[in-house]
Amino acid sequence: MTDVRKLDLNLVVVLDALLTERNLTRAGERIAMTQPAVSSSLARLRELFDDALLEREGRGFVLTPRAESLVPIVAECMTEIHRTFEVLPKFDPQTSTRTFLVSASDYVLSEITSPLLSLLQRDAPRTRVEFTSLQTHAMISPIDLLRCDVSIAGTGRGVPGKRASLFSDRFVCLVDAANPALENGRLSLEALSRLRHVKSTFGANPATHIDDMLSAADLVPSVAATVVGFLPVPFAIAGTPWVGWVPERTAHRYAAPLGLVIAETPIVPSVLVEAAHWHPSKSDDTALQWLVGRLRVAAELVEFGGS
Repeated sequence: MTDVRKLDLNLVVVLDALLTERNLTRAGERIAMTQPAVSSSLARLRELFDDALLEREGRGFVLTPRAESLVPIVAECMTEIHRTFEVLPKFDPQTSTRTFLVSASDYVLSEITSPLLSLLQRDAPRTRVEFTSLQTHAMISPIDLLRCDVSIAGTGRGVPGKRASLFSDRFVCLVDAANPALENGRLSLEALSRLRHVKSTFGANPATHIDDMLSAADLVPSVAATVVGFLPVPFAIAGTPWVGWVPERTAHRYAAPLGLVIAETPIVPSVLVEAAHWHPSKSDDTALQWLVGRLRVAAELVEFGGS
């Protein structure tokens, strides 16, 4: 049995970064270490586990089977380390220096970042927030929830853990104002079937709310371009004969500056409900529950406006 008293616990941090990024340079950037320092730590980890952990495949790296088996263990270990050293029995927002980790889509961050930061500046001026994009390689997993405080994602997509609803939106169709298929601001089902679409993807997720909405209308779109997230969609449509679907707030934000219009269609719009998700093991974290409360207040500002 390994004597943990002789272990350098900093190696756990490096191991977590390597398992997450699967790249020495990006792992170093994640934890503010130089690439040579990460390489040295990897050599020590390989000796400790008697396993390569990372192996070259093409121009990148892949995890060995042993490393894959370590992913959930190390993620949970990191969570416990954070809870041990950062989570106090009582959370005082006025004096806390806690750094919160929040992951969300580009759309959510464009809407909620400003009101949330304003609330934190007022109510918890010494705290910090690190925003990251949602993991796009797969569906959000319990391990993803362990790696951050809160993940904001749409409901109904199989996200595990606990959740609190934040705000809602509906999907609308964007098209260039000069598109000849427009008739009095409306696109027929025939036009939507004929026109090519800009498709939003979120990594390996099999389907989105938009896919479900179009499928319910028996519409199988011809895809002209694929983009990650919602915010690139209006820019991809501008000046083209293509169409695309985005949350209505995004449409109103970008339509006029890009020469687009929100087209009426016979398709029943799907509703997107964004929610804060967290791992059940964090439910007793008073700081996290306070953050969720602030997120809900920020969401009310997004939903209804005000200050």
